[in-house]
Amino acid sequence: MTDNPDVPNTQKAFVPLENNPEVMSHLVHQLGLPKTIGFTDVFSIDEPDLLAFKSRTAEDSSLPEYTGSGPAEPVTWFKQTIRNACGLIGLLHAVSNGESKKHITPGSDLDQLLRDAQNLAPAQRADLLYESKALESAHADAAKLGDTAAPEAEDRGDDGTLWELDGRRRGPLARGKLAEDEDALSEAALALGVRRFLKTEADGGNPDLRFSLVSLGPLFD
Repeated sequence: MTDNPDVPNTQKAFVPLENNPEVMSHLVHQLGLPKTIGFTDVFSIDEPDLLAFKSRTAEDSSLPEYTGSGPAEPVTWFKQTIRNACGLIGLLHAVSNGESKKHITPGSDLDQLLRDAQNLAPAQRADLLYESKALESAHADAAKLGDTAAPEAEDRGDDGTLWELDGRRRGPLARGKLAEDEDALSEAALALGVRRFLKTEADGGNPDLRFSLVSLGPLFD
């Protein structure tokens, strides 16, 4: 997860997180998700058997600044103002939306953070993350676990909408609807999400894009 020029040049900066299931799982467990849920590698977006394992500036220019908040908000979205924190923001988007949210340990740091964030406007939510000592401490602990020198998120809402949740954008982006039997790794979701992103990058002159992908769900080990 590398630094990005779209992120405001604020004072606080985190050590970038490696996109590694062990690192990501360690962080969400520290914050309050049970150890029965965590991140695993997605080894392919083309082979069904492997799936069982589990230009932005131009687009943003036509979008209004997101101002949603409160219980009626379709998804929980966090604006990124901490440098090098794209991995953390993506992780927060994954655990604060969808099924995983139901398993957060009551009274944990993550539970308290999401309760405090719910009714805040995006700018105030960003300030909440910026000032959170618990979040900063858990992130620093997880960042030490990576195998390499580390240099977003999409989630399915309760109504079947596939959302792109990137704290560097103007707000959450609804990419399309999924059928009842389709999940975030279904053909429809991949076409609306990961493959759409790869095509956009290729059309923009970056055909040899290297990436890694993880998914959040039950752990069976």
